[in-house]
Amino acid sequence: MSDRYSFSLTTFSPSGKLVQIEYALNAVAQGVTSIGIKATNGIVIATEKKTASPLIDDSSLEKEIGAKIQESLQRIPTNGNASEGGYDETGPALYQVDPSGSYWAWKASAIGKNMVNAKTFLEKRYNDEIELEDAVHTSILTLKEGFEGQMTENSIEIGIIGGDTAGFTEGKQQPFFRKLTPSEVRDYLANIA
Repeated sequence: MSDRYSFSLTTFSPSGKLVQIEYALNAVAQGVTSIGIKATNGIVIATEKKTASPLIDDSSLEKEIGAKIQESLQRIPTNGNASEGGYDETGPALYQVDPSGSYWAWKASAIGKNMVNAKTFLEKRYNDEIELEDAVHTSILTLKEGFEGQMTENSIEIGIIGGDTAGFTEGKQQPFFRKLTPSEVRDYLANIA
């Protein structure tokens, strides 16, 4: 009996809350801002690119991000602590997943330090007919609202998830993920400035 009681004390607070989940949610709220937007023809995921130290090798972060998004394309919804996007049987899908395993489908969402302001901005700008090109612009404008410092092609990352219109398997679109190159991001930034 004492083992079960001690397990409960390490998992739950005296008020019955799962403390570990609250800590995880607070950590996410303090992280970099990330935006997810569902378009009619895909998903845009954009994030600030910040490292905790100038000694961190930024190229290793890119490989981890690309691999994670590609992996998530195969299993939507996923358990984790992020916005996840991809295609399901109905087309593009954007989910926000919290550490408890709860998830919600969104048209547009934000996580991170500036998520409240970003969600307010998205509520004003989002429409159900938005396409990938406009969703990229909207994601940049949303990040720009609360961005600290200068926004450049090296300080943000943008990925798009779309359906391959040329390749169908049993009548279903094949999803793809592509991270925009720094040159492409620079072009988008030039058009917004």
